[in-house]
Amino acid sequence: MPTIIHPASIVEPGVELGENVNVGPFCVLKSGAKIGDNCLLYPGVVIESNTIIGKNNKIFHSAVIGGFPQDLKYKGEQTFVEIGDNNIIREFVTINRGTQATGLTKIGDGCLIMAYAHIAHDCRIGNNVIIANAVNMGGHVEIEDFAVVGGVVAIHQFVRVGRFSIIGGGLRITKDICPYIMVAGPPAQPAGINYVGLKRHNFPLETRTLLKRAYKVIFRSKFNTSEAVRELETNFPQTPEIKAIIDFISLSKRGLLKLGAKDD
Repeated sequence: MPTIIHPASIVEPGVELGENVNVGPFCVLKSGAKIGDNCLLYPGVVIESNTIIGKNNKIFHSAVIGGFPQDLKYKGEQTFVEIGDNNIIREFVTINRGTQATGLTKIGDGCLIMAYAHIAHDCRIGNNVIIANAVNMGGHVEIEDFAVVGGVVAIHQFVRVGRFSIIGGGLRITKDICPYIMVAGPPAQPAGINYVGLKRHNFPLETRTLLKRAYKVIFRSKFNTSEAVRELETNFPQTPEIKAIIDFISLSKRGLLKLGAKDD
């Protein structure tokens, strides 16, 4: 089907639109933006320059994608936003482009980003991530595949959120979140493995049981974090899930959120 652009929208020269793109009224698409096939832009969407959007995305009213980073060090460098396929981006979401540090803010495939969420410069969002209403991320936040972030959560810059984890609403997150766990509060605390989420994603019982054992070693044993990693390396089967936890913790720069943590 042909691409449809409402006459009340502004599409600058140099915008690249795929097949069957529908641009609603009062949208602004800046030169250098690229939008893939079968995308739907609801009224009032702004797509800034250097924004590359894949196929089959729905972007709702008044979302702004690719705006300048809210970083005083930014001096107009050529930086980008890349968004994959099959995402839903709801009303008033803001996604800032990268800074000179990495040059890129990136979102994968199949994500749901709910209304009023803010994704700052240089963030990396994986595939099939759910970000609920009014989540605010600092720069350089990384969220791995299938993570869920509850409403009104504030995530400190450079924090990493592990795969298949879930963060309850209204929390402040200042430390890295281990894969496969739940976080509740306030203040934010580990609250067991994400058992229901793992079951819904067809993790077998033996894997869920193994992850419960790993959780106890990391969060409820006498071991410090380094000792817990050694215990996982030495005395646990090296399944993909255990290896993912070991690798995640080993790469942590902000430290892991642990039991007894207090709000900073």
